[in-house]
Amino acid sequence: MKILFYNHTGTVSGAERVLMMILGGLDREAYESVVVCPAASRMMALANSANVRTRGLDQLEARFTWRVDRVFKYLPSFTSVIGQARQIIREERPDLIHANSIRAGLVMSAASIRLGVPVVWHGHDILPLHPLSTLVRLVALLTSHNHILAVSQAVESSFRGILLRPFKRRLPVTVIHNSVDLDRFQPNQAARKEARSALGLSEKQRVVGIVGQLTPRKGQRELVQAFARVAREMPETVLLIVGEPLFNRDEEYASQIALAVDSLNLANNIRLLGARDDIPKLIQALDVLVVNSHQEPFALTVLEGLASAITVLATAVGGTPEMIQHNVNGWLVKSRDQDELESGLIALLSDGALRARLGSRARLDAIANYSIPRYLTEINSLYRHIVTRGITPQAKNVRSFEVKLSAD
Repeated sequence: MKILFYNHTGTVSGAERVLMMILGGLDREAYESVVVCPAASRMMALANSANVRTRGLDQLEARFTWRVDRVFKYLPSFTSVIGQARQIIREERPDLIHANSIRAGLVMSAASIRLGVPVVWHGHDILPLHPLSTLVRLVALLTSHNHILAVSQAVESSFRGILLRPFKRRLPVTVIHNSVDLDRFQPNQAARKEARSALGLSEKQRVVGIVGQLTPRKGQRELVQAFARVAREMPETVLLIVGEPLFNRDEEYASQIALAVDSLNLANNIRLLGARDDIPKLIQALDVLVVNSHQEPFALTVLEGLASAITVLATAVGGTPEMIQHNVNGWLVKSRDQDELESGLIALLSDGALRARLGSRARLDAIANYSIPRYLTEINSLYRHIVTRGITPQAKNVRSFEVKLSAD
C-alpha cells in the first residue's frame, strides 16, 4: 500500500512526533511511505533522516483568525499549495493520503477532488468556537472519501459539533489515543541522579517541571505566578521550565515568562532551560510534572509523565481526563484556577507517599493502554478498513525512531 503523508508545516512539534512514530513503525515491505511537507524544512530533514522519501511544496500560510483581511490574505497560499499537492498526488498515485492536521486535511481533500483517493484527516487539535470551524466541517462533509482520525474523544466531539452529528456514516470518525515509547520513558533512578547532579540539584530538593512549547495556551506564566506561593512555603523547591517558542508571537510570551520570574523574585527557584534533547532524563529528575494547559487535545507530555512513573498534575481540559483519573494515577485541577493549582502543588510536594502511589499506578496504566504496538495495530486496522483492496499486513517489527524534541 502506498501512503502519502502530508504535513502542512515544516516546524516539528507534537503532531510531527506522532507522524514520525507511525513512519518508524510501518512495515516497509507492506507499505511505501512518501512524506509531503514544506521543502528544506526541519520536518523534511527529519523524514529524510528516517530514510523516508520526501516531496517538497510551499509552507501553508493559514491560521484561525477573526480578522477578515487576514482570511483573504491566506487564500492565495491555500490555492497555491492545493495546486502543488494535486500535482504530487497525480504523480505518486497513492492508495491513501494521511493528512497530519485539520489544515492538511483541507488541502488534501481539495487537491484530491475527482482523483478517487481516500483522505485521513488526523485531528490533533480541538476546533475552536469560530465561524471558520463551521467551514472546516462543511468541507470535510461535502468532499468525498474523507475519514477523520481523532487523538481523543474530546477532539472527536469538538470536530463533529452540532453540524456533523447526523452524518456519522458519511463522515466517519475513529478515535485512536496517542502512544508513548515505554522504553525511553520509564522509571530510572540512575537517570534521576545524573540529571539532578547535572542541574546542581540535591536528592532532597523537591523539583517541579513543565515541558512544552512556550505559548499562552500552555499556561507557563500562570504556573510561575502560582509557584510564588510554593516558593514561600517550600523555599528549596525548584521549577524547571523546558521548551521554546515556536509559532506566531510566542517570542513575546517567552519574554513575559522571564519578566514574571524576575518581578516575583523567583530567579533562585525557577530555571528557564529552553529546548532540550534529554527530555526522558529531565522528567526523571522531577517530583511533579505540571501540564497547565488551557486546552489540550491529548498531550504527549502527559503520557510521557505517566510512563515515567512521575506524578502528573494537569488541568482537566480536552483529552487529559481520558488519561488521568484524579487521585488515582494523577492529579487534576480546574483550568485557570490559581488557588487549585497552588493547593495541588503543595499537597503533592508535601506527600511523598501520595506521589509514589500515583506514579506507580500511572506507569501500569501507560503499559496497559498507551504502548506503541497497540497504537500501530489500531492504525493498521484503520488503513485496512479504508483501503478495501485486500488485507494489508501489520508491521512485523516496531522500529525505534527517537525524535529529540523539547515539547509538544
